[in-house]
Amino acid sequence: MAKKTAVVDLGSNSIRMVIFEKTSRYGFYTTCEYKRKVRLGENSYNNGKILQEEAMQKAENALKFFKQCSLKHKCKKIFIIGTSALRDAPNSKEFIKRIKTNLNLNIRCIDGKEESYLGGLAALNLLSPFKDATTLDIGGGSSELCLIKNNKIVSCISLDIGTVRLKELFFDKGKTAKSLDQFIDPILKQIPKEFCNHNLIAIGGSLRAISNSIMQKNSYPLKNLHDFRYDLEDEREHIEKILEAKVDSLANFGIKKDRFDTIKKGIFIFLKIAQKLNTKHIITSGVGIREGIYLKDLLRPNNHFPTNFNPSLKSLQDRFLQEDKNNHTAKFAMQLFNVLKNIHKIHDYYKQSLLAAAKLCHIGEYLNFYFSNEHSAHFVLGGLNYGFSHKEKVLIANIIKLNGKKINPYNLEPHKQLLPNFHILSWLNFILNLAKTLNNANESKINFSVLDNTLYIFNEFKELNLPKEELKKIAKPASIALSLNQKP
Repeated sequence: MAKKTAVVDLGSNSIRMVIFEKTSRYGFYTTCEYKRKVRLGENSYNNGKILQEEAMQKAENALKFFKQCSLKHKCKKIFIIGTSALRDAPNSKEFIKRIKTNLNLNIRCIDGKEESYLGGLAALNLLSPFKDATTLDIGGGSSELCLIKNNKIVSCISLDIGTVRLKELFFDKGKTAKSLDQFIDPILKQIPKEFCNHNLIAIGGSLRAISNSIMQKNSYPLKNLHDFRYDLEDEREHIEKILEAKVDSLANFGIKKDRFDTIKKGIFIFLKIAQKLNTKHIITSGVGIREGIYLKDLLRPNNHFPTNFNPSLKSLQDRFLQEDKNNHTAKFAMQLFNVLKNIHKIHDYYKQSLLAAAKLCHIGEYLNFYFSNEHSAHFVLGGLNYGFSHKEKVLIANIIKLNGKKINPYNLEPHKQLLPNFHILSWLNFILNLAKTLNNANESKINFSVLDNTLYIFNEFKELNLPKEELKKIAKPASIALSLNQKP
């Protein structure tokens, strides 16, 4: 079982390598990422799609460097996947043989449908839960769409439109918008009607750049692109401004310099396909083909995680909480949530966030006991990457950070737009920190019961040694009282 795996995506525009590390059977995290803007497909679309010598040499140099990096990280596996530029090229076999001879590396060239499937596989497993959506991955040479219905991949297609392809065939030659429409419209007709969906999952550098620009414009409270969501009509005007902007002003929209020459082509393709699909909501995916390749190997043969399993949460537990065998915080938190349900009346939706917070609230102690609640909150925001929405991550981090203290609205201001109401926050803060305090008392068997808005904490057979002073410090909702070592 390989602990570290390197995955290289040999795209038309850039070559990227990501190194993943397993922490247990399904727990994993990304240790590092490397990128080289090689433009393997450069000048090929003007020359019968033939890979040019200069581009091939750049790619070979990049792969040589990536191999050195993978050896340095002691990777046991390395997957190298070629996409549009390679599968389109008449001389692709010669290039693959060249890399095998010179570097002893094997490149596997995949077709468009498999590329689409891998992006869909990553989104389905690593985004927060959704039911139906169509993924769109805009690359340099092609664009892939994957239809997901009822949490299953139903169909995959690949279209011969990409940012580098359009740049060389139309934009560099100064061709008219009419000729561009005449080129793209027949391609869009290849999209089956069944792919129409209100939810579009945005994969790839161009679409992530758009989301990043929107986040900056709106002063969004998180930096995480993965799982950032927006309504297309709300942001259409801003996106069209980027499309119409002069190249030297793109930085004002938060567009990085290395994307100046392809971002407009990406937006053009995005808006055309979104219109065709009748898209309303955009879900940004920070994962794509590289994660899909890794997951296909990790999860075989079922290609999905076990029920109620989260790889990021498990990875954090594996790395930092392995010795925490006697932690009962999560057990107590679930017991308290259930026994208090008729009083707090909070929807079960919030139960999973409370459970995650209970499992991770001690993680900050790995760094330092003092301010450990704040350290834990940073772990959550920085390391709980997959399977949680932004609202869930912010809620988990904030109820850990509150640490049972009275809520000061001013301290919640940075994340206010992503947090639930005060009633929910105050109850989850109370439950989590009551469970945490009881866990610290080293009592494994505790009974809970509620009568007349009083929570009774006791053991059937003995008196509990409970930290009464610590329990008094926990901020309680006004509708609850505590009674210790007494049955109702």
